[in-house]
Amino acid sequence: MLSLPNPSMASSFSFSFIVILGFLSVLFLQINPSHCLTCSSQKFSSNRVYAHCNDLPQLSSFLHWTYDSSNSSLKIAFLAPPADTNGWVAWSINPTGLSMLGSQALIAYKVGGGMVVKTFNVDSYQSIAPSKISFEVSDMSAENSGGMMKIFATIALPSKMTTINQVWQVGSAVTSGIPASHAFEAPNLNSKGTLDLLKGESSTPSGGDDKLRNRNIHGILNAVSWGILFPFGVILARYLRTFQSADPAWFYLHVSCQVSAYVIGVAGWATGLKLGSESKGVVYSTHRNIGISLFCFATVQIFALFLRPKKDHKHRIYWNVYHHGIGYLIVILGIFNVFKGLEILDPAQKWKRAYVILLIALGIIAVLLEVITWAVVFKRKSKKSTKSSDGYDVNGGE
Repeated sequence: MLSLPNPSMASSFSFSFIVILGFLSVLFLQINPSHCLTCSSQKFSSNRVYAHCNDLPQLSSFLHWTYDSSNSSLKIAFLAPPADTNGWVAWSINPTGLSMLGSQALIAYKVGGGMVVKTFNVDSYQSIAPSKISFEVSDMSAENSGGMMKIFATIALPSKMTTINQVWQVGSAVTSGIPASHAFEAPNLNSKGTLDLLKGESSTPSGGDDKLRNRNIHGILNAVSWGILFPFGVILARYLRTFQSADPAWFYLHVSCQVSAYVIGVAGWATGLKLGSESKGVVYSTHRNIGISLFCFATVQIFALFLRPKKDHKHRIYWNVYHHGIGYLIVILGIFNVFKGLEILDPAQKWKRAYVILLIALGIIAVLLEVITWAVVFKRKSKKSTKSSDGYDVNGGE
């Protein structure tokens, strides 16, 4: 006879799954934007050698440089992957502040079958054109290899300028020799810092690491809540209630799982609101709107727990339709929004693959349980069981 393990075994299954989630959460905390390459491992053609190098914290970029105090010249090599194969990369000095606006930029991009690098005085976000800049630049050249565009140049600086504001950037397209606007994602907006030419040190504005950590925490909380716990809670309710031996354990497991998911989800939602308030000009409309919708739907579901009619109440069927419909909607929107969040956070591919594998595992479990559930239901019907009215059939209410 087909039967489900007793409630204690169901509890063990739930506990084991939560342990796995905790383990995955610890792994997700390791997400960071670091890359496998480091500037110390990079070599250049034409015997180019530099005194210092820095792994820049945004856009997978690197800067090699040598400062000659005797003539106030700065020799640089800047490397970054463009946002698209036909895109562009830029490195600039801003004499007035840490922003792209007002920067004196060197921008490299493809022309025909080769590479060029030109100077741009970035005095507008709307349109730019090649122009002279505030510094004399010599020995300019550009290369493209290994997925990296490289800018080489020597810049004559004022004698007292020993600390510079550097801003770097990447873009996806060039139209008629004019670089198109870059993306306004967080890495693009945070690609800036200072370079102390005498000490040989680079630094970035404070708070950048904290913001990245908060972004990761936001992503982890929401992935665990909307993307994992809520679907798992639905699986518990849909399939365990079919088996008489699991009653009422399945209900308490379902409620515990969904309430935990809600609490974690609200924490993730609040973290997202805080990140949004701290990131002026950075708007992820679809991700934000779905997040707000999820919070509203989940809140309605929590209140549904207190409004649940008894099984024999004449309005119970309407409650079932409403509760199940919103529950499945939360699952669909939650998983979709996790993928939108992964696009924004842009972690290493292994984390996206891990989440996809986890979803596939949940899907396989759901399919197997669906088959077992219907087998149990048909077997009961064949014996003319009357228990379908007691809330244990596959479409029964809670």
